[in-house]
Amino acid sequence: MRINEQIRVREVRLIGDDGEQLGIVSNRTALQMAMDKSMDLVEIAPTAKPPVCKIMDYGKHKYEQAKREKEARKKQKVVEVKEVKLRPNIESHDFETKMRNAQRFLRDGDKVKVTIMFRGREITHAENGRTLCLRMAEKLNEEATMEREPKVEGRNMIMILAPVKTAE
Repeated sequence: MRINEQIRVREVRLIGDDGEQLGIVSNRTALQMAMDKSMDLVEIAPTAKPPVCKIMDYGKHKYEQAKREKEARKKQKVVEVKEVKLRPNIESHDFETKMRNAQRFLRDGDKVKVTIMFRGREITHAENGRTLCLRMAEKLNEEATMEREPKVEGRNMIMILAPVKTAE
């Protein structure tokens, strides 16, 4: 953003400090009007013909803009991917515990990566891992949607669950 003497055009479309359109005036006149009000002349639309300038307190404008950006960053939530690791022949109680962990992660707004780890020749029965993944997705269907179907990658089968968006 260019301000005051940095604006190097002959004419500008001027907007007053109250938001009123003051029309097309010479650069010197606009700068003088800004100085009279002890404010700055700020170029807000440099690509327009002629460029649009506004009379405002530049320091205050910059401060408010930084404040808005900080507020926007504060409201953003970083979605993490939490991982729940299982084995193909897991006991039912252990499965329930892992499912509760995944449920907690989803409620916190994080994605869950369900990993079935195969050892040795277990990989030949990948359908058991797929069944386990689908069972997990079925039990968590209230809290999650399947973002990625169960898929074998190396010695692991991976499925990703995303939290269901709730109307806030």
